[in-house]
Amino acid sequence: MNFSLKKVFFAFTGLLISCTALAQTVESESYALIKRLLPAHAKSFVVKKINTTNKDAFEVESAGNKIVLGGNNGVAVASALYYYLTEYAHCQVTWNASNLNLPAVLPKVPQKVKKSSPYQLRYYLNYCTFNYSMSWWDWARWEKEIDWMALHGINMPLAITGEEYTWYLVYKEMGFTDEDLKGFFTGPAYFSWFWMGNMDAWGGPLPLNWMRTHFDLQKKILQRQRALGMKPVLPAFTGHVPPAFKNRFPDAKLKTTNWQNGFADTYILDSEDPLFARIGKLFLEKQTKLLGTDHYYSADTFNENEPPYDDPEKLGKLSARVYDGMRQADPKAVWVMQGWLFYSDRKFWRAPQTEALLKAVPDDKMIILDLATEIEPVWKRTKAFYGKPWIWSMLNNFGGNTNLFGRLDSAAIKPSMALKDPNSGKLTGIGLTMEGIEQNPVIYELFTDNTWTNEAINLDKWLPRYIRNRYGATDPLTLKAWNILRNTVYSVPKDKYIRDGAESIIQARPTLDSATRWAKTKLNYNAKDLLPAWDALIKSSTKYSKSDGFKYDLVDVTRQVLANYALTVQRDMVTAYKNKNAAEFNRQSAQFLKLIDDIDRLLGTRKEFMLGEWINTARACGVTSQEKALYEQNAKDLITLWGDKDCPLNEYACRQWNGLLTDFYKPRWKQFIDELRLDLRGQKSLDYKAFTSKIKDWEWAWVNARKDYPATPKENTITVATQLHSKYWSAMNKAN
Repeated sequence: MNFSLKKVFFAFTGLLISCTALAQTVESESYALIKRLLPAHAKSFVVKKINTTNKDAFEVESAGNKIVLGGNNGVAVASALYYYLTEYAHCQVTWNASNLNLPAVLPKVPQKVKKSSPYQLRYYLNYCTFNYSMSWWDWARWEKEIDWMALHGINMPLAITGEEYTWYLVYKEMGFTDEDLKGFFTGPAYFSWFWMGNMDAWGGPLPLNWMRTHFDLQKKILQRQRALGMKPVLPAFTGHVPPAFKNRFPDAKLKTTNWQNGFADTYILDSEDPLFARIGKLFLEKQTKLLGTDHYYSADTFNENEPPYDDPEKLGKLSARVYDGMRQADPKAVWVMQGWLFYSDRKFWRAPQTEALLKAVPDDKMIILDLATEIEPVWKRTKAFYGKPWIWSMLNNFGGNTNLFGRLDSAAIKPSMALKDPNSGKLTGIGLTMEGIEQNPVIYELFTDNTWTNEAINLDKWLPRYIRNRYGATDPLTLKAWNILRNTVYSVPKDKYIRDGAESIIQARPTLDSATRWAKTKLNYNAKDLLPAWDALIKSSTKYSKSDGFKYDLVDVTRQVLANYALTVQRDMVTAYKNKNAAEFNRQSAQFLKLIDDIDRLLGTRKEFMLGEWINTARACGVTSQEKALYEQNAKDLITLWGDKDCPLNEYACRQWNGLLTDFYKPRWKQFIDELRLDLRGQKSLDYKAFTSKIKDWEWAWVNARKDYPATPKENTITVATQLHSKYWSAMNKAN
């Protein structure tokens, strides 16, 4: 064999071995997922790798007594599995209860099904999700989430867990001491805003043990995501540097910026400074050495911080330099930018500024996330991001708040409409970019069903299938309930601007008003219109007593109607106070406090709604008593005050959780009610400013206190919900 033939032979052999290894990886990783999800039925499935051109695709068919799942990668195979489970076995996998009650003999697929995705990229996660929901996750919880991603077709997850350790190593190599860095890294509940350059140090100092363990966790996350065929998006340098930087590099070109939420200035290294490119390269080289790369990098230089100038030419040069910092370390680098700035600060980001920022980077080296397309499609006013590939993203939830909310019709039709719009430019994907997860599963089940179709989803057909998969069956009552939910909590009138779901007045810092800044109570529907859905679910409860999905939904709907009703009671209480009617005030205030107790009791029947779970998982991340105390403080602070006692973000991330209602919200209101009662008796005039100052001190003491909360559900969900229905149904229907 001559030299040329040998080269061809060995090249062909190498390619064959590589393809064989890839097929084996797809099959082994996919089968491992099946065994995790369906251990008793895993042997009933056969996995095979199929070859495709440039689109992800899957196949499902029966072969004898086996179900054959084919896909070009692990995500496609997992999607084939989920298609089979939802279409033929009537099952469902969500964060909020799953139904995997498969029959002993699996249903057969009548004829082979083939699906391909019109979306090259299916993005997942928001920086904020990593704290509002994921702050305390261990590998077991991450493993479940990665499986959920694969089942729902996600192939481009944001992956920033453990980022702080890479930065620690980089800065240590640059001569920074541990003492220098104490003023830089935040506590674990605040990484999202640290990574985006909004804050330093708050909630810290961060233990080195956390950095190391979560860097190890990141390696597991990336290994599993890549094995399934996902392309994780890793972080890149945005210019945010430690406060000690000015001492280590006194000649560096630094500017300060402030997030305007009660936190100290942060330091941004000017992209013109030679150190900018050097640090950007150092970070990516270190990260790639430790974690590998898929060439996608997230960098948000101006997240809720305006640039120092609005000159389009300067902005273009700045953008080019940020990208160049990535390119120097990785010539294949693609910048993935959250497009939140174009929504949140539209007054600054006018057409010339936006175009200059985007056009400075080659079109094939940047992808834009239209971060809240369902609220406002920024692509429509930016000429589809001036030629850049972009992703239609749904945000839906802010702060991890607990409310029933979403836009079902939008999730069903808007992605396909954009896909077919001749003006949508390089629409290359869809994505979920919620700030918090583990709520409103129907919205996310619906949205991810867009992955494998370019047609609008028919909700009239989709919703009954969703109910059957979730509950194991359907009937006129549950269908009635869900049609009401569709037209109330999951519908936003076109003539109203409503960004996100309402909170309950219970969660507001006590007030005579009907809302506060972040505890908004304005509903996207008439509260009374939701009541028949609650009634229908109560009447169905005996039939679905063994359905975990039904019981979760029963708690969620019951919680929502009671949380809404609290505003009626609070208004009546305030009216009685203003009318100097002490007897009526006493009656209404007692009812208000009892209502909080009743909601808390209901929430205590489900683990998903328990403060104890959040606190326990936070403390479990610590090794020493000091670490455990720090993480508990972080966990309590984020969902209440957010920052210090004067932080303007208080209640932004508020939750309706068992333990939180009776130990935080109720005592606040009781203290306020006591002040109002003293005023009515003529013993002490209400001084609202003085009360607010006092309650802030009380809140801060609560945040820093050491306390255990129940984490194991008590009582029967259906029993408690039925009792509350009997107690409140009549009064709610009579209310204005």
